[in-house]
Amino acid sequence: MTTITLDKTKRIKTLNHIAEVGLSVFNKEDYRIDNEAKDPDAIVVRSYPMHDMAFDSNLKAIARAGAGVNNIPVDTCSNQGIVVFNTPGANANAVKELVLTSIMASSRNLFNGIDWVKELKGKGEEVPELVEQGKKQFVGREAKGKKLGVIGLGAIGAMVANDALSLDMDVIGFDPYISVDTAWELSRNIERAMSLEDVFEQADYITIHVPLTNETNGMLNREAFEQMKPGVHILNFSRGGLVDEDALEVALEMGRVGKYITDFPNDRLLHMDNAVTLPHLGASTIESEENCARMASHQVKDFLETGNIKNAVNFPNAFLPYTGKRRVTVFHHNVPNMLGQINSIISERGLNIAAMINKSRGDLAYTMIDIDEKVNGDVIPGMEAEINTIQDVIRIRTI
Repeated sequence: MTTITLDKTKRIKTLNHIAEVGLSVFNKEDYRIDNEAKDPDAIVVRSYPMHDMAFDSNLKAIARAGAGVNNIPVDTCSNQGIVVFNTPGANANAVKELVLTSIMASSRNLFNGIDWVKELKGKGEEVPELVEQGKKQFVGREAKGKKLGVIGLGAIGAMVANDALSLDMDVIGFDPYISVDTAWELSRNIERAMSLEDVFEQADYITIHVPLTNETNGMLNREAFEQMKPGVHILNFSRGGLVDEDALEVALEMGRVGKYITDFPNDRLLHMDNAVTLPHLGASTIESEENCARMASHQVKDFLETGNIKNAVNFPNAFLPYTGKRRVTVFHHNVPNMLGQINSIISERGLNIAAMINKSRGDLAYTMIDIDEKVNGDVIPGMEAEINTIQDVIRIRTI
């Protein structure tokens, strides 16, 4: 169990290059960007591997300027009461544009065609004639009128689906966990698939936008490929592990899969014909990096100053308008009578509770309590110490 009382000056550490427009969110009066800090209040990171890192007891938050958090030891952070944020949707437009670009490029065989033209270097005046003779091998197809299957209708998948309609494609989408907000944003012209099989059987192109979990690992496998239309183009800009590469290699050789375009290259894929590998460019735009940095920084700043949580991946999101003189925040396991024990300790000190919120997420929970009085002396340390004796309390912080 950890007790933390917020310092006046907060130290922010970055483990990758973070766009300055994002870091400027932290005003110089209250924050210091210190990339050498051993005990930062928060870390802002992109893809830096953190699994072997030890975290100081002062660390309160890690913000990933991006969507995936595979590089962060989330379970370890949860056990220490460290909030892990990500920035869903901040890079959605960048990924969407690359997905749609890849649909066009793969349909017209641009990748192979460009490589072939480069081989004509040094042929001099023969180049125009050689191009005319060789271009037939790169005859492609138009995306207009073809059906795009979108698996996962989150921020990116929804944008891909909507914009594909503008290209005169037919679109079928599958997402059993679609949020209400996303559902409102989807065009009514997008066909709803009741199962993955519906997508596999109908789509000429399939793009996948789901997180990599134990359930989704290898979800595009031999059985899935056998259900797909011959020559289907598959686009994977989410995570490499979503596709079973043993089954993919066979499907490409048989022509069951016409093209596989992915943003996650490895040596094996480089040896597969009709596998097009991009150097992880999905979110690599100036605008995307700035959006992610700004969003990550705002979330960290708000959490450090108010305790409010938005876009956490390990603890529940929670918002409480600041109404009291002091705020007590408690990270704990989601067990019965926790609130009763915390409130009893506060009330025993004659303190009035102005507002309170409790949210849970699986086995974890988060409670914020505003105290109506301005408390000085040893009251806060004594209260924190007693709350920390409660079984299943992970961390307490007073703001």
